[in-house]
Amino acid sequence: MYNILLTALVVVSILLILLVVMQPSKSNAASMLTGTDSENPAVKQKARGFEAFLIKATTVMGALFFGLAIALAILTARG
Repeated sequence: MYNILLTALVVVSILLILLVVMQPSKSNAASMLTGTDSENPAVKQKARGFEAFLIKATTVMGALFFGLAIALAILTARG
């Protein structure tokens, strides 16, 4: 069971890295974090198409990654 979970964690982590790398970059990431770029209407638009899929897939893979990591930690702690 441990080896199956560990293999799944490695596969999910590689897929998560690929999904994050494929995300489109934002031009002013620092100003978007602080919220100072409110005059730009492009910031307020929702993601569509492939970008929306990447966001959802990244969220799912992140949740899977944490779930598998917690499961492995519990399995390891029990012996």
